[in-house]
Amino acid sequence: MAKSNMDQDILKVLVTEDEIHARIRELGDQLYDRFHDKNPMFVGVLSGCFIFMADLVRAAQLKSEVEFIGLSSYKNATKSSGCVQITRDLQRDISGRDIIVVEDILDSGNTLAFLKDYMLAKGAKSITIVTLLDKPARREKAITADLSGFVVPDEFVVGYGLDYCQQYRNMLYIGVLKPEVYSK
Repeated sequence: MAKSNMDQDILKVLVTEDEIHARIRELGDQLYDRFHDKNPMFVGVLSGCFIFMADLVRAAQLKSEVEFIGLSSYKNATKSSGCVQITRDLQRDISGRDIIVVEDILDSGNTLAFLKDYMLAKGAKSITIVTLLDKPARREKAITADLSGFVVPDEFVVGYGLDYCQQYRNMLYIGVLKPEVYSK
């Protein structure tokens, strides 16, 4: 396989491809145990969730539906603005449904706190939050993930769906972006 030209922008690898896949299998098993007798709806938060969600839905092996919502609070910055905007709303009714929210990273908590309140207001029966990464050092809202893949330090991470200015999502691992890349 060809070496990525994105690797030159990475300070260090935090989570390898093999570690990611092993953890997703574990998360899938946990979701199966919780929801095998229900018909949950996976709701992915675009765009960062798409790689993680595809692997997680397959790992869970649940009879389920898939839906997406677009939310933004970063606007190509490295820190959340604190103001969450819906950029793509849900297309289906979620009232009375068990919802599994899939997000790439729980950082400030602004996006997930907003989304949880929004889905409860739309009548969701239950909300289970699953994140690939958890960065507790940056938390501004009192929210936690029900299931999380990895706790990461307060560094700017990219890869496996996570981006900087819409790039680096397709890296096979989670890496720390060199500061000189995002401070230009």
